Order: sequence, then structure tokens, then C-alpha cells
Amino acid sequence: MTFTIDFLGDEVVEWRKTPDTVEATRVTEYRPRLYVAGPVDAREWLEARLRTDPKVAHIATEQWRLDLLADAPDSVLRVDVERIDDVQPLARELRHTHERGRFAPGTFRLFNVDFAPQFRYCLERGIDPTPKYPLSTFSIRLSEKALADGDLSHITLNGEDVKGAESAVLQALRHRLDRADPDVLVVSNGDVIPLLGQKADELDMDLHLGRLPGWSQLAGENTYQSYGQVGFSAARYNVPGRVVLDTSNSFLWAKSSLDGLLDLVSRSWRPLQETGWGSIGTILTSVQIREALARGVLIPWNKWDPEEFKDVRTLHAADRGGFIFEPRVGLHKNVYEVDFASLYPTIICRHNISPETVCCSCDREHTVVPELGYELCDRPGFLPATLQPILDDRAQFKARLAANPPEAERASLEARVSALKWILVTCFGYQGYRNAKFGRIECHEAINAYARDILLRSKVHLEEAGWEIVHGIVDSLWATARDVEPTPIEEVAKTVTEDIGIRLEFENHYDWVCFVPKRGAPGGALTKYFGKIADEDAYKIRGIEARQRSTPAFVREVQYDLLDTLDRHRDAATVCDRLRQHLRVVRRGDVDPNSLVIRKRVSKPLAGYSQRTHTVSALQRYAQHGMTRNPGQDVRYVVVNDGARSAERVRLHFEKCDDYDADYYETLLIRAAESVVSPLGWNRGRIRRYLRGDRQLGLSAFD
Repeated sequence: MTFTIDFLGDEVVEWRKTPDTVEATRVTEYRPRLYVAGPVDAREWLEARLRTDPKVAHIATEQWRLDLLADAPDSVLRVDVERIDDVQPLARELRHTHERGRFAPGTFRLFNVDFAPQFRYCLERGIDPTPKYPLSTFSIRLSEKALADGDLSHITLNGEDVKGAESAVLQALRHRLDRADPDVLVVSNGDVIPLLGQKADELDMDLHLGRLPGWSQLAGENTYQSYGQVGFSAARYNVPGRVVLDTSNSFLWAKSSLDGLLDLVSRSWRPLQETGWGSIGTILTSVQIREALARGVLIPWNKWDPEEFKDVRTLHAADRGGFIFEPRVGLHKNVYEVDFASLYPTIICRHNISPETVCCSCDREHTVVPELGYELCDRPGFLPATLQPILDDRAQFKARLAANPPEAERASLEARVSALKWILVTCFGYQGYRNAKFGRIECHEAINAYARDILLRSKVHLEEAGWEIVHGIVDSLWATARDVEPTPIEEVAKTVTEDIGIRLEFENHYDWVCFVPKRGAPGGALTKYFGKIADEDAYKIRGIEARQRSTPAFVREVQYDLLDTLDRHRDAATVCDRLRQHLRVVRRGDVDPNSLVIRKRVSKPLAGYSQRTHTVSALQRYAQHGMTRNPGQDVRYVVVNDGARSAERVRLHFEKCDDYDADYYETLLIRAAESVVSPLGWNRGRIRRYLRGDRQLGLSAFD
């Protein structure tokens, strides 16, 4: 089976994995295609113009549906181009040259334009790029500093450190690649590829990272914004005959490893390399594209569907999110957590919510969305068709995991479960994303309306069974016994499942749970809580410092130690006594600076900052080392002099660092302690006042 595709000049090379080797098939007749819809006279004029365009190989008229709501196909121009790189330039010419000045904007509607190259090839030629036989991998890791310096004297190959002169290191790499002949190169950073190629050229060495000579850059680095966060996409590279997976640029690799990625390949037909760098939304869209094309529906380059008109009353009801029960701040004993299995995707499938079924006025049977009054018709929905197989397979994988399979099978199943989880998590929010190919805001609103109704009905069942809700958010509920002998939580969950039709699952039983108050505002923080799982030496924590990516390892360890103290004594003063012991260690300078590294994401270029933050100082030090940090990338540093407002304020994680600013890290520890004791009524000021006292420590502080 073909597992990767290379576009080399005027030919395409398909690489197939066999039981014993890898075979290459060269294809010279492939012509990528796009589609153009518009009025007949405009299409005839355009066809005449395109026949003289050297990029165009062939033009024909075909019948396709233009959207999911279309009952019948329309005539469209199919335009085949000479090379894969001609698709988007031609699309831009159609929009900005041929249409402009002669026709009204939007006369030409373009379809199947913005597909990734390998994905396009598989769709147009009907190729499933899922390898039938296992793929072999080979990892190449180079430290961040060495990569910036162009230093290959120390590299890690398949987990083994290789040191020496650069020529010797490259010879070792060449020998190991020849011996292993891997199918997948797993690199710590994509920029390792051009560095290795350039060094080999400088040293006049014959080093092929691929199965054919050479390497190419597929895309440059890019900064983007998503859901209010600045992100960074590294440059992407290709070597012929092998898949390149960049661990610094693959969320899905980190969450699901190779087996999870391959599961997504089989569902989307997006080859492994393009799946590796794709976002969750990109993979979900690829799955939807396959389903749409199978239904005879073309994929729009730009969305055309406007939001439905709504009166004020409907808009007020619709413009809301999921339901939230305000958390009751404090420590609660004997708490049960239940949640709905894949609530939002299950709502989509159970209620047949899809762009072509919501607000439908056809003469089929309809159901009505709670609160909103939107009508949903019963025609087989597009979204349920794409999501139901994922729901079913994930449930099957979890059932196999529950049967305690052998370790190798367990690792594979866990990777696939994780990969599918992220697709299911994304599918709901993607309906509200303005650029989603098959998104529609009315779908998003309908899903939320059902979710709110479900949580309210569940609350009634729990309270009737003798339980009291202490927190609830989106698809999870936390309850503690109100009656002396409430109905067992498992029985209540079964009743709710039968009533609603979506499985309510027992998630956790806690000896105690603390819901954390908001800092500087009344009420509880919705996503900050921690609790001790009953009959286990483990905690579940959300939102507090130990879960935050910026928190240094030492602060994380101290916070867990404070949780242990709270578990044993349930007393804020004793927790603060324990904190005092850790503060003494910090003040003596006995903490390893490597465990004090802070990790922050850069939100703007260095010149864009107006305040002298730690991030600015770190960026200045990176610049001193000749290293560029773009918005969306991380900086990692130790604070050594918080009073400084220059690059001397911090040391980068790879720099020699023998000291740290004890006062600064004391503040971090006190903040972490505040999260632990704030549910008991202690804030940061009270902690500091207590620590300033001369109280003699009890033995409990040394447990």
C-alpha cells in the first residue's frame, strides 16, 4: 500500500510498503484538478480563456452537487492543470484576474482548491494511504542550541548519543540510515533536515536522508492565531521515499504516537506526513471532505453560507454556551464525579444535527431543538455520518482496553483512543468556526441547547435520588450525598442514561474535592479544582499551578507535597507550616536551578513588547545567542535577578546557571500554596502574615 508520495518535477513517485521492502512506482500522467461553478455564459467565456493557459492541461464539464443542501447536481467546469503547484496560482488568477472587471464578485465559485498535495493525490486517484505493513522509524535529535549554532558534534540517533567531529557524526548517521533503511524519520525539529544536507555538502559527503538524493522545503515557518492563542508552525521539509515527522510541530504525535496517527490516516486518506503536521481541525475536515466527495458534493474554497436571520428573542436564547453550575468553593467530602461519554458528538449523532438538517423547511419528519425552536429534519445527516464511526470505534477500543490486553496491544489501543478523542473534542467547536468547510453556527447553537437541557434534566434525577450538585460544567457533574442513604450513584447514572439516551458514566469517587475561589473576584473558578481519589494514592487536579505549562518542576513538586499535607491534616495552618520548610530550602540556595526553569509562550516579536517582562529579557538573551524566537514559540529561562530590567534578569535553560532569585521563587511557592488553602478561606495575604509569625513548627510540618 502507498504510504507516501513525492512530486519530483513532472512525475509523481508512489512509495509502497511490502512485507520485505519498499517499492517505488513512477507516474507521469497525473493531472491535478479544480472545479469552477457559475452561470453558463460566464463558464463558456472562461473555458475559452483557459484553453490558451499553459498551466491548463484539460477542461471538461461535469455534474456535481455544490453543497450539502443541493437536491440535484449542477454543471461545473473541471479544470486539470499540468503540475501540483499550478492549482492555487490558477485559482487566484480565476478570482483576481479573469473575474475582476468583467463579472460581478462571486460569479465564479471555486471548489477543491486548497487540498494538501499528497491528500489531493490520494483523493483524485482513489488511493488509501494506510500502510498494510508496519513502518520502521528512525529518530534524529539535536539540541536547540546546537541547531541554532549549526553544530553537529553531538547528536542523538535512535536514542543513542553520538559525539565527535562533524564528519564522523555524519558518517555514523549515513551508516545507520543505510543499515536501518527506515520508512519514517522522526526529527526533533524540521530544521535538522536542511542543516544535515548543508553540512554534508560542505564536507563533500554523500549523505542521503531519503531513498533518493536531495531534500525540499514544503512550507515556511508561520505564526497564526487560534481561539485567542498565538501559535507557531515550523517550516516543513520532505525527503524522497520517507515520511518526515517533526516532533516540535506535531500535536497529534505528542498525544497519540505513530499508531494513533495511522488510525487517522485510514479515516481521512491524508498520508502520514501530512497527518503528522496537520491540526486536529485539519484532520477532521479531511474526514469530512472524504464523506462529502463520496456524496457527490464538491468542497468550497471559501464559505458562502450566511448565518440565518434571528429575531431578538431567538438570538438571546441561542447566543449561549454550555450549562454551568457555579462551583461551591470549599472542601467537600465523599464526592462523586459523573460525565457523559462524548457528549457533544453523541448529541450530533443522536439528534441528527448537521448543516443540511438544521432549520430545514422540507416536508420530511422534523424534531424541534429545545429553547430555540429550530427544526431538524430526519434525512441522514452529513455530520452524523462522519462522527458515528469514530464514536463506535473509540468505544470498541476502550472496551478492548478494559479486557486487559497484552502490553503491545494496549499501547496501540491507547494511542488510537487518544487520537480519536481529540477529533471528537474538536467536532463541536468547529461548527462555530467561521472558516470551517462544513460548519454552521445554527448547528453549534442547537448542540449547546441540547447540552443545557441534558444537564438540567440530569440534575433533577440526581436530586430526586438524594444527591446534591456541588459543581457542573458542560458534560461533567460533581455530587455529594444530601440524604443519609441516597440511591447508589451507579443506579442514578443508569436512570439518566435511559432517560436521555446518552451514557452517563461514573468517572471518579473522591475522598475529598476542593473547588478553588476566583482570585480577586467573588465565586468559584470554573476550571480550578483538585481532589484525592478514593482508595488510590493519587490526585486529580485541574487549573492550578501543577497543571500549568509555565510552572517550574520544583514548584510543581512542592504543590503536590502541600496537597499530601492537606490530605493528611485538612488544616491550612499545617499546610503553611510545610510550605515554610520548602521556603527555607529556597532561601538557602539549595534548589537545583534546572528545576526552576519557567516556560512561556511568546505572543509578539521582541520589538512589539512595551513592558520589560521576563519574556522580553529571555528574548534578548536568545538574540545574543543568534537564536530567533517567533510569536507562538516558547522561551525557557530561570529568573536570576528579578530586580533587573535587562537581559541579566534571566538565564536561558541551556546557559550555565549557578544561582537564582530566591525572593521571586518564594512568591511562586506562596501562590501555589494559596491555590491549595484558598478553598479553606486563606488568601495570599493571610499566608504571608502567618509565615511572618514566630510560631514554632509542629511535627506535622515535617511529615
